[in-house]
Amino acid sequence: MSTPDPEVYEEGRGMDAHNAVMREVRSRNDRSYDPREPTRVWLDEDNTPGGVRTSLTIILNTGGCRWARAGGCTMCGYVAESVDGGTVAHEDLMAQVQYCLDHEADRADEPADLVKIYTSGSFLDEREVPAETRDAVAETFADRERMVLESLPDFVERERLADFTDRGIETDVAIGLETATDRVRHDCVNKYFDFADFEDACAEAEAADAGVKAYLLLKPPFLTEAEAVEDMKRSVRRCAAVDGCHTVSMNPTNVQSYTMVEELHRAGGYRPPWLWSVRAVLEDTADVDALVVSDPVGHGSDRGPHNCGDCDDRVQRAIKDFDLRQDPSVFGQVSCDCETTWEAVVEREKSFGMPLTR
Repeated sequence: MSTPDPEVYEEGRGMDAHNAVMREVRSRNDRSYDPREPTRVWLDEDNTPGGVRTSLTIILNTGGCRWARAGGCTMCGYVAESVDGGTVAHEDLMAQVQYCLDHEADRADEPADLVKIYTSGSFLDEREVPAETRDAVAETFADRERMVLESLPDFVERERLADFTDRGIETDVAIGLETATDRVRHDCVNKYFDFADFEDACAEAEAADAGVKAYLLLKPPFLTEAEAVEDMKRSVRRCAAVDGCHTVSMNPTNVQSYTMVEELHRAGGYRPPWLWSVRAVLEDTADVDALVVSDPVGHGSDRGPHNCGDCDDRVQRAIKDFDLRQDPSVFGQVSCDCETTWEAVVEREKSFGMPLTR
């Protein structure tokens, strides 16, 4: 298992050229954020191994992912929304949690069954979220049915998960694997770990009586539409075959600020994936022994996954319906003339840097 370097800039990991570019791009950001307010919070429904559950999703505003501060992933702009200085005090993190509880109380008749906590880094990294805070969060939500905690594989340790599992909470670790193909993860996403590290993390989670939710990235930069679709199909199947990984969440790339993807998009060298590509992957992998879901962020916009503009909302609703029902027949209810254009793109697009459509 790869071991994180204690320095902020993790030298010798990922591609040094990618890291240098992304540090320069992110240095242009001069915004600051309140350490006592979360980055985002919202209520929704999610499909889990225990069925569809109401969910409270929390994105804590921490000092940011340590890998992102080294340069990090080509598509991820979340570190640009992090608190300056690299650390947030326990009291401030718990104030963020209370903010989210107040948000929930104002909008829901009863507490959500499922709580998902993300940091746009690693909730289980004690440099990002101290052990004291982790324990306090577990105590705060001890009456909930299920929790999802975001982490890179490095920090998935049974002792850290025990804060939750020992309290009787069904616990899942959300791991941003992005792809099961090591070369794509290293060269296109600029993530340093291997698929074997993901497998080790799944085994460690299982040993703690926790599960794993793998997050995959549809169409990172430097892949054509067809290459991206085929990589996702392979990746979903490979993840679903790993013991302990019960859910695969496919995230179509959206163009976030202060990222390499944004630089490519501005230059005309990157188009987010088609929503038809999301459908193609979900239909093809509906038979795997795992939940396969997708929530296209920014759908229908130029910077998000989109089709022609006329059918985007209909396809998005079908994707959400699939997430809850796991029934590919829902896609038979949506069609559009632009599907022919998408088929031509998949067949004829040969260069990642020259997308055939916008």
